[in-house]
Amino acid sequence: KSQWNSFEEAKASYDSIILNETTTGDLQELGFDPYSAPNVRILSYLDIIQKFSPNSSVTNDDLPPSVRTCLKSREKCLAYEATPSVSNSKRVGNVVLDLLKRIRNGWNFNALIVIDHNTVVYKIWSGVPLIDEEETRRNPLGPLQDSVGTAVRSGAE
Repeated sequence: KSQWNSFEEAKASYDSIILNETTTGDLQELGFDPYSAPNVRILSYLDIIQKFSPNSSVTNDDLPPSVRTCLKSREKCLAYEATPSVSNSKRVGNVVLDLLKRIRNGWNFNALIVIDHNTVVYKIWSGVPLIDEEETRRNPLGPLQDSVGTAVRSGAE
């Protein structure tokens, strides 16, 4: 579930965030509230370090200045990681041929919002505005194919 009905609505809320002005109270009103909105995670400053420094080749100098300053605040530095999405999945197929098709559509939006002393100091987003995927799977042996494959793999070990 998401409070936003579309990618555009989620992005519009994100775009309303103003660096060095928007507070955690404002984030609640915009829908980025980990206590009432699903899929909004609270990250500690240690989690933020891991997000921005996934390996030893990324140094402190590589971080955005506002994130470096925030991390110096330790416990006063946190982030909200929001991952709202809508996904619809439908299976269609032919039982005789055991041809199964899965159709998936929807959208997802990801936002990382870094907060220093209750004020947003950094934000970045990514996402997929339109998901339209189709997967076709053919099982000539029908529902037995998975169990036969499992039995063969188990016997080979």
